[in-house]
Amino acid sequence: MAFRIAVVQPISHRPGEAERNVAEAVRAVEHAAHEGADFVCFPETYPGPSRMLATFDPIAAMAEAAATHSIHVVFGTIEPIDRKSAHNLIVMAYPDGRVPARYRRTHPNGPWIYTGGPIWEFQYVAGNDFPVFDTAHGKVGLAMCSEVYMPEVARALALRGAELIFMPAGADKRRLWATWRTLIWARAIENLAIVVTTQNLFHHSERGLAMVAAPEEIMFESTAAGISVVDVDLDRVRYLRTTRDEVGSSERCAAKQGVLGRQWQRPELYETFYPRSLHEAAE
Repeated sequence: MAFRIAVVQPISHRPGEAERNVAEAVRAVEHAAHEGADFVCFPETYPGPSRMLATFDPIAAMAEAAATHSIHVVFGTIEPIDRKSAHNLIVMAYPDGRVPARYRRTHPNGPWIYTGGPIWEFQYVAGNDFPVFDTAHGKVGLAMCSEVYMPEVARALALRGAELIFMPAGADKRRLWATWRTLIWARAIENLAIVVTTQNLFHHSERGLAMVAAPEEIMFESTAAGISVVDVDLDRVRYLRTTRDEVGSSERCAAKQGVLGRQWQRPELYETFYPRSLHEAAE
């Protein structure tokens, strides 16, 4: 059954004024619901905050907006651990008002680049779990930003049943833009999932990267600020997951069928992929 995803690529307020993002995000939720959206997706650490000490917490306001407008709301913030350190958090608030779902960024190893910059300033602590969340429309996985460069993250979610993966991102991709765009679609292709991303813009001159990618096509993409609503159906994803690759499949399928199933998967080999522990922090 079809449903709708609203992708929000906002002009974000910088630290010092970031609390203003919350009211604007609530208005965007209302707008998305008015357009008939079942999900609305915001960027990494939007509406914020993105720095320690955290001076506000948007979760209650976003959860209230989700329940008021009967919509799933995917958004970003940080989860303080102490005065300097925090998890980077993607949250999904539910339309029925239940406790919001949380994903704590797992990759890369810490410490990492959330220190010393104008937008993010906290000691990043990696999470360790890959939860998948049931919704009325399908199973949802949450990830974020440059985890798109780690195929294990999306694969962990897909193997746990995620059909719809939200990967909100941070800011202007600069020279990474083309590879980042390619990988968003690649994560959809190799996991037979729909992958959604968007990012913060701090000025209209910046180049955004908002996308909804299905295994067989990029359904939507935009570099500009704004709210876009995309019609999505998981029936094709489920068909591709439950059928086998056969002679002649390429005449009717633009992605390989069954890559999460027994035809393709050989889990008895996978423990040999990483024969030693990897503890190095990212550069």
